[in-house]
Amino acid sequence: QVQLVESGGGLVQPGGSLRLSCAVSGSILSIDRMAWYRQAPGKERELVALISSGRTTDYGESVKGRFTIARDNAKNAMYLQMNSLRPEDAAVYYCNALIWTTPFSNRELWGQGTTVTVSS
Repeated sequence: QVQLVESGGGLVQPGGSLRLSCAVSGSILSIDRMAWYRQAPGKERELVALISSGRTTDYGESVKGRFTIARDNAKNAMYLQMNSLRPEDAAVYYCNALIWTTPFSNRELWGQGTTVTVSS
């Protein structure tokens, strides 16, 4: 069974940094685009950052210049380096990926989420 597993969330003070990781486990053919989303209490889920299979990146306006998305295709993993964290960055962060399981079929998967708390 193919799964996405996030790690790296936690409590950090404003201005601090965290690095989130997402690992793809199970039998897959390849990974297409990957992305991080987040959802704060009472708010809709929003795109934080996206990285294509060719490593083209895109970011939500609120995180540009502070967050960096990266992937390691050899490890089937994706990362989110978050710097200069603000209280409004606090949310549950979800890993999302489009996975090719055969040459003719793909699936969009979500991780279980990892919580980021930004507070002094």
